[in-house]
Amino acid sequence: MSNNILKHLAIIMDGNGRWAKERGLIRTKGHEKGADTIRDITQYCAEHETIETVTLYAFSTENWKRPKYEVDFLMRLLDRWLKQELKTYHRFGAKFETVGNIEGFSPKLQETIASIKAQTAHHTNVTQILALNYGSREEIAKAASRLAKRGEEITEDSLGSELNTPYRDIDLLVRTSGEQRLSNFLLWQLSYSEFFFTPTLWPDFTPKELDRIIHQYINRDRRFGGL
Repeated sequence: MSNNILKHLAIIMDGNGRWAKERGLIRTKGHEKGADTIRDITQYCAEHETIETVTLYAFSTENWKRPKYEVDFLMRLLDRWLKQELKTYHRFGAKFETVGNIEGFSPKLQETIASIKAQTAHHTNVTQILALNYGSREEIAKAASRLAKRGEEITEDSLGSELNTPYRDIDLLVRTSGEQRLSNFLLWQLSYSEFFFTPTLWPDFTPKELDRIIHQYINRDRRFGGL
């Protein structure tokens, strides 16, 4: 029986809007509840024996297509949430990082992101990475372009090192809400990851369910193309 070690966990946090709709609420209420779930999952990861990094898909490059009121709300929610969560990062020893083009955000939000990164840089229990204004195809294309402009050979190693996510490959991907697709998320880094799809909507996702998923992951047979 396999005994896989989980070091890098990635989660596509899906289902906030449906959670709100099922309760007769506006979509933004789902995002607020989903933000609380992030805190619970981050605490779980910080206290887990082997998890070093958790990468959360928070806002994709495609999410700009959503109604302006919703996008504006998400930007305000992120700014407010980060400031509120600073004490959580300190409490659980979590380092905050991002991946994606945050230059697309307001100067105020960029300043908040930079501030939280700086104030949590010394923490070592877990690294929480929020994928913000992130698209994997864009990340790969820009990395290849930078290598080409420098006249460097584009190889698997050079391209992998040039990506904006210089963290170890992802061991386990979880997507909530029942959808079964990657949605342009970390395509390179997920090449040999194990996938779990749960029908649970993100606001209802709990550390207890994540723990059950991880126990299943630990016992999966990962061959990486071998026998």
